[in-house]
Order: sequence, then C-alpha cells, then structure tokens
Amino acid sequence: MIRTYLVYLPLLFLVAACQQQQVQKPVFDRSPEEHLDPQRKEAPYPQIEIPDGVDMESARWKGIDLTPTAPVIPLSALEEQKTFRLQPGYRMDPILAEPHIQEPAAIQFDGNGRMYVLELRTYMQDIDATGELMPEGRISRWEDTDDDGIYETGVVFLDSLVFPRFVVPFGPNTILSMESNEDHVYKFTDTNGDGKADKKELFATGLGRSGNVEHQTSFLTWTMDNWMYSTYNSRRIRWTPEGVIQEPTGNPYGQWGVTQDNYGQVWFQDGAGGVPQNFNFPIVYGNFRIPGQFQDGFREPFSLVKLADFEPGMRETKPDGSLNNVTGAAGNDVFRGDRLPKELVNQYFYGEPVGRIVRQVRSDKTEGLTYIQNAYRDQETEFIQSTDPLFRPVDMATAPDGTLYIVDMYRGIIQEGNWTQKGSYLRTKIQQYQMDDVVGNGRIWRLSHEEHPRSTEKPRMFEESTEELLQHLSHPNGWWRDKAQQLLILRQDRSVVPKLAEMAQNHESELARLHAFWTLEGLGALKAGLVRAWMADSNPTFRIHGMRAGETLYKYGDKSLEADYKKGISDPDPQVAVQALLSAHILDLEGVEELMQNAVNTNPAKGIQTVAQQVLERRAEERERAATKYTVVEGALFDQGKSIFDSYCATCHGVKGLGTPTGADGGELIAPGFSGSPRVQGHPEYAVKTLLHGLTGAIEGKEYEGVMIAMGENTDEWIASVLSYIRNDFGNQASFVSPEYVAQIRAATGDREGNYSYDALVAEIPKQLFPKDNWEVSASSTALQGVGSTRDPSYAFGFKGWKTEEEQKEGMWFQLVLPQPQKLTEIQFDAGKEQYPGSYSVEVSTNGTDWTEVARGTGEAGSNSLRWEESRPVNQLRLLVKEPRNQVWAMKNVKLYAR
Repeated sequence: MIRTYLVYLPLLFLVAACQQQQVQKPVFDRSPEEHLDPQRKEAPYPQIEIPDGVDMESARWKGIDLTPTAPVIPLSALEEQKTFRLQPGYRMDPILAEPHIQEPAAIQFDGNGRMYVLELRTYMQDIDATGELMPEGRISRWEDTDDDGIYETGVVFLDSLVFPRFVVPFGPNTILSMESNEDHVYKFTDTNGDGKADKKELFATGLGRSGNVEHQTSFLTWTMDNWMYSTYNSRRIRWTPEGVIQEPTGNPYGQWGVTQDNYGQVWFQDGAGGVPQNFNFPIVYGNFRIPGQFQDGFREPFSLVKLADFEPGMRETKPDGSLNNVTGAAGNDVFRGDRLPKELVNQYFYGEPVGRIVRQVRSDKTEGLTYIQNAYRDQETEFIQSTDPLFRPVDMATAPDGTLYIVDMYRGIIQEGNWTQKGSYLRTKIQQYQMDDVVGNGRIWRLSHEEHPRSTEKPRMFEESTEELLQHLSHPNGWWRDKAQQLLILRQDRSVVPKLAEMAQNHESELARLHAFWTLEGLGALKAGLVRAWMADSNPTFRIHGMRAGETLYKYGDKSLEADYKKGISDPDPQVAVQALLSAHILDLEGVEELMQNAVNTNPAKGIQTVAQQVLERRAEERERAATKYTVVEGALFDQGKSIFDSYCATCHGVKGLGTPTGADGGELIAPGFSGSPRVQGHPEYAVKTLLHGLTGAIEGKEYEGVMIAMGENTDEWIASVLSYIRNDFGNQASFVSPEYVAQIRAATGDREGNYSYDALVAEIPKQLFPKDNWEVSASSTALQGVGSTRDPSYAFGFKGWKTEEEQKEGMWFQLVLPQPQKLTEIQFDAGKEQYPGSYSVEVSTNGTDWTEVARGTGEAGSNSLRWEESRPVNQLRLLVKEPRNQVWAMKNVKLYAR
C-alpha cells in the first residue's frame, strides 16, 4: 500500500504546486499510519531470524533482543509534537509537513523570506536503497502568505534531480545546487516569474565527489568573509564580478552541515564522527590538532529511544537500549536570531538523528583555544529529546522570524544502504520494528519560547534599494545581516561605499560594524588605512577581523601591511596573537618560520604553542611532499613557470593570481585573475593561443585596463611552463601543458596576424559537451555498480565510473550516440592503476554502420586523452580496444570536446 501512496502523492503535489495562488493549509493531524499495511499492526509479529554466520557472542550482537516486537507506527505531526521533551518555556510547532514535502534534508531562505526545501525523495525508499540515484529529487519553495506562521503556498522550483547535494539562494529567483556524483555547481534561475527554474548556468567546477551518497559534498555556505565553504572539499570558492575564484583550505572533515557564528567562525558538522569539526580556527589556515577540545563526556548522548537500532550495535548501547556514543550527527546552526532567550544567541546546535536528539553546545575559550561541551551534560539530558523513534533532526536554521527551524526527516531508516546490507546487525533491527516501511514523510518545526513571540516582519529585500539594504546590517537577527551583506555584494553598487565606511568606523553595534567592514571587502572597496586602524583598535574582535580582511589586500599586492601583521604576533590578547600567526603563515611573510619559532620560545599560551608548533611541522612536511608531488618533467615545468609568473605575469594578474587592483578607488583590475578561472582550467588551447597571439577587448563583457600582448617570441617550453604553473596553483587543478602541444598549436596558427578578440578565440576553442539525458551510452560489457545500482555505462561521465564485467578483449567497445551532430575533436578520461586498455582507437560515424578511425592511442594509468582534426559533424563515437590487457577496462570522468 505504501508504494501506491508514494507514486500517487507526487502527482497530487504537482497539481497543488502549479496552483500557487490557491492557499492549501498543511494538515498536521493526519497520520502517515493510514498508508501502511494494516497487518503490520497486528500480532503475532514475524519471528526475527538470526543472519547466517552471525556469532551471537560477538561485541556487536551480544545481548541483542530479537523477540518478535510490535512495529514502530508513524504519528501525525500533532501527535509527534507531544513526544518532545523540551527545556522550560520552549515549544515546537509544525510549519510544513507531508504530504506537501517528502524526505526534507535541508532548508534555506532567500531575500524575501521564502523557504527553499531540499527534498531527497529517493533516499532509502527501501532497505536496499533501490533507485537511490534515480532523478526524482527536488527543491521546492514555500511561503507564509497570510502571516500565520504556517508555510502553506509552495512551488516545485527545481525537479528531476539526482540526489541533490544542497540549495543556496543566490539573489532574486536564483539558487545554486549540484547533483550526486557530479563535479559541477550550477546556477538555476526562474526568468519568467512562474516559480520554476527555467535557466541553467555553470557556476563552478571541482567541488564534486563520488561514492556513497552520505560521503559527498553538502552545504555550500556563504559566510561573513564572502567565501563559500562546503563539506569534504579542501578548497573554498568565491563569487566575484570577474567570475568564481578558488583557494585551497584544510580538510573540513564535515559530512552534513556548514554554518557560522556571529563573528564569522565556520563550524563543520561531522556525520559518522558525531561531533563538530574545525571550530577553533578558520579552515583556510589548515587543520590543527587540539587535544581536549571535546570535553570529557561530550560524546555521550542522552536519548529517550531505547530500540538499540544503530549501526555500531550492542557495543555502543546503554543497558536501557539507548545510544551511548554519538554516531550519526547531521545538520547544524549557530543560533543568531532575536526571538529566543539571549542565552541561546551564538550557541551551536546540531541534530543527532540516530539518538533522536538536538544538542546545544557550550563553548569555553581559554588561551586562544575553544573547548566544547554538551550544555546539559550536568543534568544528563539534551536541549531537545523525543520518545518518537521516527524523529530524525537532520538540519536546522535561524529563520527570518528570529526563531530556530528544525528539519525532521521523520522516517524509519537513517543510515544509507551500505550499512543495511544482508547479514548486518542494523538490517536485523530495522526489520524487527518494520521501520523500512516508514518513508515519504517529513516535517519542519519552529522552536519558540513563551516569552519571545516570533517576528512578523516580512523580508522584502529583493524590492528594496541598495541604501535600504544597509539598514539590515544592524538588524538584531543575524539572518537579516547575512542576507543583506550577500545581496549588497551581488549587486556591486558602490554608491553606498561612503556610508558603509562610516558604519564600519562609528556604528554603535559591534556586529553592524563587522558586516559593514566585510561588505566593503566584498565590494573591493576596503582601504589599507581602515584595515590598519582596525588592526590597532582597542577591541580585540576588530583587531582579528582587520587581520583577516587585510589578507585580501595583501594578496592583491599591498605589502604595506606586513609590519602590522608581525607586530600583531606580540599582541597581549592570545586570540589576536594567534590570528597574526595564522595570517603570517597563509601570506607566507618573509621570515615566517623564524617568527613561529620565536613565538614558541616566548609565549606559553596554549593557542600560540599549538599554532606555531604545528605550522612549523606542516611547513617541513610540505617541503618533503613537494619533492614527490609531480613527475620530474612536471616539477621542472611548474618551478620554471612559477619563476616566470613571479617575474612577469604577477604585475598585472596579481601575486596570488587574483588580479591587480587599479582605478581611482581600486575597484577595477588591470587583468583578470587566474584563481578558479574556468578559462584557465578549461581546454588548454585557450591559454596557449592567448600567449602565442595575445588577447584584446572585453572578456565575457568585462573590460580590463591591461592588454594581453603576444608572447609568441618565447620558446615552446617557456609558454608550456608558465601555463602549467597557473593551471596548477592558486587553487587550480588542471592538466599540465607540454612543449610539444604548444608546438602543435604554434604550427597550426602560424599564419595568424594580430591579437585575438575574446569572441574570436572562444569560437575556435574546443568546448566540452556536458552529458544530457538524451545521450545514448552503451558498451559491449558492463559490470554491476554496487548496492541498489543498475548496469549503466553512462556512469563513465561522472565520478562513479564504468567498467567491463570481464577482462579486456580485442574489439570491446564503448559507444555514445548524440542527439545532434557535432564536430568532435577530443576525448579525455581517467583510468585506474591497472584498468586501462593496452591500446585503443577512436572511431566516429553518422549512421552507426560506417565508421571512420580518427585517432589511436596507448592507455595508461591516470589521465588519458586523444585529439584529432575534425572534418565533418558526426553524432556517434566509439572507443575500441585494439590490444587488450589482462585486466577489466574502466573509465571515469570522461570528457568529450567539439569545435
């Protein structure tokens, strides 16, 4: 019965969503129980069988109760509301629930207060994760149009997604998102105002991961420093008027949750680890070991659910059957609103859905370090508990109304299929309580307090002028401050710079000054004088932020702040001194290691000792790694290219590859930056032709002061080295450029006269064809892809990859049929250490019968590519094994290029 319900429900939802003006209130007293098989409620219940090969005396199974047991029955939202155990004065109220939404995993609000809901509608729809990567995920958008606190009006903003990873509102009617097993973040826009995205643009690349859906990128979060952070990625990205740039960072170790506090410190939420991560220092400075940062007892949850239904098994079970060690944390928020008691402001909260709790974290700061504890550890309880086994808090967010919203996935299974396989402890417990049937639900709750009514102030930032947005920078609710700062930067309206500067210097609110200061930085209008004044301010918070923001100016070439950073290392406040050390490290100031060693010798504060000693260790390790990171040939190209860049290119393109500021107010760039540039990291032909022949005029509509003159008088090795360097520094990751390739392009364009214009150059460059649903991909042999997956050669175009079922044979093929003919010119793919063909050919066709060989190559581990001169448009391409190896044939990240 439940399967029929799930098929029928989306149809009802689509009808309701299309009728956006027709208000239909969510019904919170309707129980999902009515959709379950009635027999599951009736005794006698089925006997639970012990899986084959299970040793009942082992740690995971010892003491397990397999008595036939009544199934867990889902409750209505109003019934579930009664199961919460809250601290005095608090209450939880549903504001949105099934059937309007299903499997909600995260929420975000746009500038008009509309709530976007990430719905993972394929997550664990049965115990084997069947169909988990089917394109049935969605992002819906909801409004409370009558101000009663219930979100009753919704649209499906974006549909047919493959397990989407996040939703990021990005200006009026626009969001950012990406799908599982993909490397690209896209910008989706509703251009005609009907509430549905109809325009898709590439926003950034290089943020993807493959594998288990719980182990991929999530929560791309814009923070106070104007950068965006996500889980798993050791890099951060930033939107600028010239494009999206990237920088390397430490490993965030997060799994599901990225948030920030009132002072811009980013917190990452570990999943299986069950604890917050990287909350001591900004992740851009790398990872640091902080002994004791989790105080004694932090890992112990206090749960009211006693089913022992968690993956670690009986070894992590209290005698009463509840969880004894946090194991499945998800979702986080530093509460920054103004409609809950003040003691909650700037406190960190996260969900532990395996324990069915929401935890409040207390932060204790000493000697420049932060140590955390469960705020209710002494009372042996949690901020929020529930007796309902289906309460699954997976996200939370400070809302525009000043309260805290909690996303409850409300389901039976909360672990992915890799942990529920046949014979597993967890599968046995799930089936014992028949929890695998409870799917397709989801609730969003508002946490409020009896002494603090929610705000009814309605955000209307998209309709407000730039000057009107300024007033929100001093709003008592941090959500308003964040959103106003983001929109001011996206608008790039520099007419408000004088007022921002006045606010940053003189506003009575410390937080308003911080947001004004960073808004200036985001507009490219921050001056060294103001930075220096903040670095010398009597308030240590401003000294810290002066140093952090000053790094931007230093990276763009203003070295006048170096003395200020070095002076800051002796600051009497240990947190300020720690920041000075971190800045000196990231900026690689002259004599930085001597500065670190001197700090170790003279300042006993724990924060100083931790940072200085570990930076010294890291730098020594980096010197060792640098010797083996690249092959001998690559290393020589990289080193020579760095020398050339520092001597010639940095003058216009910036010492850190960000571009050199120019103009009366420093708001323009002499030349475009290289960091994160899709042009620089894209097909190498673009950069080679630019250096050989020069480039003039606007680039993607943006004019620059400088002109890229032709560098063709330099050798092929000179050009190859500098391009290899800029494609692999400044946060970039791309293939190296060989002198032989430069020679080929030089010969092919030898009769060209004059510089390229951008449009003319782009017209010549091979463009990557991104996979579409109407591509037909097939292969002569394909292996099974794992639990819940089907045989699908199209996985070759993503991180998941494709491989043959059997060892290579001559004539084995991989084939692609395009919907329209293209002038194909190049194919690239990644191969494993052993699973590459001995030799292979590329053939093209227009009818699938008559094939023409256009290229032949020898396979190798790592990156493979073949180029050929296109002669005619074709719609079919295949790769054939010519000389097989005694291995299966495997490919991933296949890229196809056409002119």
